Amino acid sequence: MKTPLTIGQYLINQLHAHGVRHVFGIPGDYVLGFYDQLSRSKLRVINTCDEQGAGFAADAYARVKGLGAVCVTYCVGGLKVANTTAEAFAEKSPVVVISGAPGMKEREKNPLLHHKVREFDTQKKVFEQLTIASTVLSDPQTAFQEIDRVLHAALRYKRPVYIELPRDMVSVPGIGFHRPSGLHERSNSKALQAALTEAVAMINSARQPVILADVEVHRFGLQGELLKLAQRANLPVAATILGKSVIGEHYPFYLGVYEGAMGREEVRRYVETSDCLIMLGAFMTDTNLGVFTARLDQGRSIYVTSEKLSIRYHTYEDVQFKDFVRGLLRAKLRRRRLGSIPRPAVAKSFKMTPGRDITVQRLFQRLNAFLDDNTAVVCDVGDVLFGATDLYIHRRTEFLGAAYYTSMGFAVPASIGVQLANPKSRPLVLVGDGAFQMTGLELSTSVRYGLNPIVVVFNNAGYGTERPMQDGPYNDVATWRFHRLPDVFGAGRSFMVQTEDELDHALHEAHAHRDSFALIEVMLDPHDHSPALQRLTERLGRKI
Repeated sequence: MKTPLTIGQYLINQLHAHGVRHVFGIPGDYVLGFYDQLSRSKLRVINTCDEQGAGFAADAYARVKGLGAVCVTYCVGGLKVANTTAEAFAEKSPVVVISGAPGMKEREKNPLLHHKVREFDTQKKVFEQLTIASTVLSDPQTAFQEIDRVLHAALRYKRPVYIELPRDMVSVPGIGFHRPSGLHERSNSKALQAALTEAVAMINSARQPVILADVEVHRFGLQGELLKLAQRANLPVAATILGKSVIGEHYPFYLGVYEGAMGREEVRRYVETSDCLIMLGAFMTDTNLGVFTARLDQGRSIYVTSEKLSIRYHTYEDVQFKDFVRGLLRAKLRRRRLGSIPRPAVAKSFKMTPGRDITVQRLFQRLNAFLDDNTAVVCDVGDVLFGATDLYIHRRTEFLGAAYYTSMGFAVPASIGVQLANPKSRPLVLVGDGAFQMTGLELSTSVRYGLNPIVVVFNNAGYGTERPMQDGPYNDVATWRFHRLPDVFGAGRSFMVQTEDELDHALHEAHAHRDSFALIEVMLDPHDHSPALQRLTERLGRKI
């Protein structure tokens, strides 16, 4: 007789079926039973130093792999991943948040159990605001269906979901077997055809059509379709900050990053003078739009996301993002001559000056020359992010940054998720000293699991993004000897550099060191900034 499938095992099986191979988290008594099942499953548990590190790692894993999972205990663990889940929601990253919880029988008569905040459903209410779907697996008759429903929502909307698993339900057999429904929801065929007809006519009659590609092209796995569309019709493509590396930057039709007045003037002018701007999966955020300095005319735009489709001032309902993009690919678009278009600056060999103090601008120039086909750039928030928009990324999906929600502390734990999701890539982590102090000890997790990121710490003695807006002692951080961390972890190599030749030497040595992490602490003037950050902070400073 076949052994009945338990609720916990069914959840594990479904995660595996959807491509998840690693689960990030920290155990606790309410989730130990499920952790025991995980340890005996095909999934590998990755224990991080802190729950927030686990959340950021799962977020990055989801961005590369298509679905991520973080598993924590009730409230003291769950509420620590509220921030990372909020980021995943804001930036459309499908993370499954699994939280252990007190057993259903334990909840009778409403006792004051440890970790409880107010009511037993308080944590679920919090996550209802941060996820696209949520459930408590409290009933064996509906548990399988609820798991399928919630996972379907994560993949359909590319947003996080919440699954609460009471500890006395983990090993309970589910009743019945529910076969998951298909993930592709059909478009209204008439609405789709009408939208494509209008869009094709607009594109074919345009003098200067341009594609502005953003993060949803990543999330819905449409990079291949975007590339074919651009190649067939010879359509120029620009990306946003959040969508950087949505397409390889070596293609002749790639313009660079569009970010309103923050970006390169020639890219801004080309995009904003287009008479047919095709915005694919674009987030109209303040960061993407250069603090709303963008000048994009709706009357000359095709705007399609997973939630909206409008062409000029017409709105079409019930048209799926994937169907519209693939419909454009099949349509008879006029192939045009590319002509003279802006192009990103190709990385050149770096000619260092021995003894010359390193500046932010020169640092990025050296990093640009350092990148290769196997490098995945993982950026934290601040000048590291804005300065990195000019890096020349070789392949698609090799640049990750929290460019909308902008939570500090993302990059170091994110590099764990990136490398586990794609072991062929080696993360180059760009992080400020302030952000590193929040989550940088997750390098210990990298050591534990045999990972080898190269971490460049921009040490400018504080929160460098804020100094040009409004400076004060609140922007200072404690002085750390970052380059001494290998002594703490018992692994890794580190360098402290102040000059261009020291940086050059450190990068060569870091590249050659493959056994574990390499950390390069770059000493920078606290008042030195990238040109992009200078433009941004000047504009933000006027708003304070």
